[in-house]
Amino acid sequence: MHDKITVRDLIKKKGKEKIAMVTAYDYAFARLVDEAGVDAILVGDSAAMVVHGLSSTLPIDMDTMLLHVSSVARAKPRALVIGDMPFLSYEVSTEEAIRNAGLMLKAGADAVKLEGGAEQADKIKAMVKAGIPVMGHIGLTPQRYLVLGGYRKRGKRIVEAEKIIEDAKALEKAGVFAIVIEFTAAEVAKIITEEVSVPTICIGSGPYCDGQVLVLHDLLGINTEIPPFAKKYADLRSIVVNAVKRYVDDVRNSVFPADEHYFHMKDKDYKELVKRLSKQI
Repeated sequence: MHDKITVRDLIKKKGKEKIAMVTAYDYAFARLVDEAGVDAILVGDSAAMVVHGLSSTLPIDMDTMLLHVSSVARAKPRALVIGDMPFLSYEVSTEEAIRNAGLMLKAGADAVKLEGGAEQADKIKAMVKAGIPVMGHIGLTPQRYLVLGGYRKRGKRIVEAEKIIEDAKALEKAGVFAIVIEFTAAEVAKIITEEVSVPTICIGSGPYCDGQVLVLHDLLGINTEIPPFAKKYADLRSIVVNAVKRYVDDVRNSVFPADEHYFHMKDKDYKELVKRLSKQI
């Protein structure tokens, strides 16, 4: 039995071994991705869109995220479980950030992730001081897509690139154990990876980071549309649809259930039942 992966284990991988992280939102998939050997499971606020059908990550709340975290944690994965802090669970005050992050740990997360750069440094310091491991998230921060003007590429211009690099250094100084860099120019992600002492994990930001993360529903081909930076490793959507179609056909053609799928009373008991029922008529 392999030992549980810790924050320290991920930090030690920097520059030595690539980190593979994937999202999962429930017990069943957490067991499967853990069996596949991922280093970390991000219980992402992307659940808002891929599980609940919402148009963005903004509407999902703490209670819903805690339910997803606890479901993943019950799988007892070897992988590090990271709970994603939803919109407005940490922005309002440091006290609220600590309280909500603490609830994530109580629900079974090993760490939390939150979006934002230097503006979140004080909250991150306080959370780490309270004993809560924090993963940062810079570049494209989906919770701020309205301010950013959409889900757009980041770091293509020098001024913006400089700001993202500054944010990474501020997060490192605040005490994060790793930084997600999303949809940012690969050159910028490379500079950050070389200049910070903690692991960087890319999504849509090139090959130079210390690791990669993908949304599970994109990776498995469950979603009909996937972002340009994702890679579809399976066509699970077709597999599921075809399997259910076969089931529907079998039911309508009286092929399912077959003999092996049900059981009978003993013949003598059945006859006695019929006999008793006939007397009641």
